[in-house]
Amino acid sequence: MLRSMNVDPNQFPPWLGLLIPILVLVALWDAVWKTIGLWKSARHNQLAWFICIAVFNTAGILPIVYLAFCQRDRNGA
Repeated sequence: MLRSMNVDPNQFPPWLGLLIPILVLVALWDAVWKTIGLWKSARHNQLAWFICIAVFNTAGILPIVYLAFCQRDRNGA
């Protein structure tokens, strides 16, 4: 037989107060880097990078890798 849990809905676990701001910061971090990566990959006509950055959520890691190592040279070479 299942027991009903007596949980006060107005009482949050103490770790939740720290987790929510961290998640918001990670989401903002990812959004900024994703936007920059998408913009640069679109400007350089790199469709594969654009799709990968748009589809995969990597907390900003994939866009940073693209921006740091995989952009075409600005002079067109």
